[in-house]
Amino acid sequence: MKKIKIIGGGLAGPEAALQAAALGCHVDLYEMRPHRSTEAHQTSDFAELVCSNSLKSESENTAPWLLKQEMRQAGSFLLQDADATAVPAGHALAVDRELFSQRVADRIAAQPLITVHREEVTHLDEHDTDTITILASGPLTSPALAAELQRLTGADHLAFYDSISPIVDATTIDMDKVYFAARYDKGTADYINCPFTKEEYETFLDALTTAENVESKDWEKFPVDGTANKLQYFEGCLPIEETARRGRDTLRFGPMKPVGLTDPKTGRWPYACVQLRQENLRADSYNLVGFQNHLKYSEQKRVLRLIPGLENASFLRYGQIHRNTYIHAPSLLTETLQLKAHPTIMIAGQLSGVEGYTESIASGMLAGRYAAALAKGSAPIPAPRLSANGSLTHYITHAEIKKFVPANITFDLLPPLEEELRKKMRDKKERHKLQCDRALHAWKEWLAPALVTAF
Repeated sequence: MKKIKIIGGGLAGPEAALQAAALGCHVDLYEMRPHRSTEAHQTSDFAELVCSNSLKSESENTAPWLLKQEMRQAGSFLLQDADATAVPAGHALAVDRELFSQRVADRIAAQPLITVHREEVTHLDEHDTDTITILASGPLTSPALAAELQRLTGADHLAFYDSISPIVDATTIDMDKVYFAARYDKGTADYINCPFTKEEYETFLDALTTAENVESKDWEKFPVDGTANKLQYFEGCLPIEETARRGRDTLRFGPMKPVGLTDPKTGRWPYACVQLRQENLRADSYNLVGFQNHLKYSEQKRVLRLIPGLENASFLRYGQIHRNTYIHAPSLLTETLQLKAHPTIMIAGQLSGVEGYTESIASGMLAGRYAAALAKGSAPIPAPRLSANGSLTHYITHAEIKKFVPANITFDLLPPLEEELRKKMRDKKERHKLQCDRALHAWKEWLAPALVTAF
């Protein structure tokens, strides 16, 4: 049996290691922290959640729900730990960051087939045919390892900029000015809502759009079109100040959307609203949902205290921007996440072009299974196209080359229903339910042979 080497202790790496070990393979798991950290990580923990603590919607028959249902059926270890450390978050799966990381670490330590190496990997040996390597070093891959990957692929990396939302001390929130509510009263009222009047919103917007940004560091910059260095934000995770500059009402249709959040004091929706989501099981801290930004800390303190209820807030963490790197998967990867030119080397997680915590874990789950098959001398079978996992992988490996950008799981990635069914089902929820049923059926059929021997 071939050896399996996994580089990266974030989300995809540990999931891949645990999957491969569960299938009887010996795994060497490498993580460079704490000997070398990154610009965004704060700890050396496995599975540290750098940005928010949410793994997205748990609403039935949504795309994120479908992806997680498939992962649960496949025995995703990190999703089990996420479920076990969940905190109230309405229709979303959010976790206690510290407890989640600790459970992952404990699980890895308890697995005798996994050996952990706390050291930086700077070389990829494409000629070592006795080793299957999974590169899951994430969007903040070290410069030396990124240079190695660039050497192997012969292609330039793409990059975008991801963000971190601020976290506020719950004891410093003025609870007389805020209220608990779920949008349209669906589910439990787990979010704290900070309501704005029109005047308060305009004042906040003026302060936000004129606040001073952090000066970009050299490590953040990269050449665009071979000429100038510039920031390239990911559209799915824009800094709030960038969103605000696109129009006076843009925030009210984005992270400050008030619809469905009835204020019990007025009986009406506010003009705008900031939502706060619980960070941990102790409920002593909350993050500002969608409020990632690139402002100086002193400016954040000034501007964010203009949010009703946060006038005297103490911030446990301010928002940040960090560079995320990913490969051009359509040119480089097969549907089993192997490099086309070097099939013993695999790419998983955000480095492969999937975007999001859940998507990264899912990618690691597949990579671990594929690597185990390769280590045992078998040809891995790609996840079915009809499934959410298969559709996400299909997108990153078949996207239009010139328009490839990282992707979250959405119904747009899944194969559409037949035209006759689409005409019969005008209700979008019905169509999505049918797509989910179809996906789960295909997924179960794909899993069946592996489940006999693995779990």
